[in-house]
Amino acid sequence: MADEKILVVDDDRGLLTLMKARLEGAGYGVTLAGGGEEALKFATDEIYHVAILDLKMGEMDGITLMEKLLRIQPYLPVIILSAYGTIATAVEATKKGAYDFMTKPFDAKDLLYRIEKALEVGKLKVEVDRLRSLVQERYHFDNIIASSGKMQQVLRQVSQIAPTDSTVCLYGESGTGKELIAKAVHTSSTRSRGPFVAINCGAIPEGLLESELFGYVKGAFTGADQVKKGLLQRAEGGTLFMDEVAELSLALQVKLLRAFQEREYYPVGGVHPLKTNIRLIAATNQDLEKAVSEGRFREDLYYRIHVIPVYLPPLRDRREDIPLLAQHFLNHFNRAMNKQIRGFSPEVMQQLMLHRWPGNVRELSNVVERAVALACGEQIMLDHLLLGKENMSSSPSSQSELLPLNEARAEFERAYLTQVLTAAQGNVSHAAAFVGRYRPEFYKLIRKYRLNPNDFKTAKHILKTR
Repeated sequence: MADEKILVVDDDRGLLTLMKARLEGAGYGVTLAGGGEEALKFATDEIYHVAILDLKMGEMDGITLMEKLLRIQPYLPVIILSAYGTIATAVEATKKGAYDFMTKPFDAKDLLYRIEKALEVGKLKVEVDRLRSLVQERYHFDNIIASSGKMQQVLRQVSQIAPTDSTVCLYGESGTGKELIAKAVHTSSTRSRGPFVAINCGAIPEGLLESELFGYVKGAFTGADQVKKGLLQRAEGGTLFMDEVAELSLALQVKLLRAFQEREYYPVGGVHPLKTNIRLIAATNQDLEKAVSEGRFREDLYYRIHVIPVYLPPLRDRREDIPLLAQHFLNHFNRAMNKQIRGFSPEVMQQLMLHRWPGNVRELSNVVERAVALACGEQIMLDHLLLGKENMSSSPSSQSELLPLNEARAEFERAYLTQVLTAAQGNVSHAAAFVGRYRPEFYKLIRKYRLNPNDFKTAKHILKTR
């Protein structure tokens, strides 16, 4: 407890002496200050866990001092003391950042109890901010492995739209990372301090989906014995991510349209509308325009959510990313399974590059996980790889989507150079020697395809796709 330091500020020297005796007797470290300027000097030099400030002081009042202290130490819980306590004063202090307000004279046991609770709140604030920083770092666009031109283009697009409040619709096959892009958009937006709430519209039965989205009031139906908040209410001030939005029934589409247009909705069984302030990110693996023409999706809702469309390429169209992704997953599962497998044999990497990946990045993760579980040596070998032969291509490009010769050659060269740099862990000298080129010539090649050797020295952190 002596590690927990308390700053006490009062212009009454007798009270300061009494506070010091009581707080040190309880095991706390105590710093005394007779006024605001002295307190600010102490706060600049040392971290405190609670501050106890007198409201009325000569040179600087307690609320002004509190505001200045919170600019120096934002997580500092502040308890205001006053001999002239009123409800209005307490409300003003709380609005401006005070944790608690006590009137003089106070009970010593009550003060110690409030200090204990303030310490818990301070620790919680620090932990919440630490976790928020980790989430923002993890889901930042720079941490997504994407050396391919197509994914770089996607990341440039979403990084530009993230700070706006516009509705985004993500299109892509299953396993391409739609939810991860949605989280990256949220954490880079002005709503990042608000909640991110996700729902898979195809995973919940139609009869339950309405109450999940809108919530319900007590007595709305049999078994509704209490009020339930819906996802729209839980996402208030943040982002609602609706995956597989094409699976919504037409009846539910009408209700959602009203919620997005009017910014209000009715809970199931409710008679009073609730206001909503959310950002919507929708996602689907279907062609919504085709669904509209077939009458499966409302045209007015389509235009409401199709404000900024983003198309995520399948893994087979971004093969340059496969070696980096595979190495990342290898490192991840090495740690999870306490193994030390160093890499993939050339034959394995060739198979990974030729596979069509119908399950995309999620499938690649699963394949590497199985291989790590089966492998015992220093390398992943062919017999550790469980890939369906029906999903193997004879060339990196789909046979049904043949590219012009120059484009096909460029795609192969970029994928090959990526594979070599991965194997060489970013060491240009080793990579150049392996491919039989002089260093300057090899540098010219990697500059041509905008590859950075530093990206291959250690596997960058990529978001999970599960």
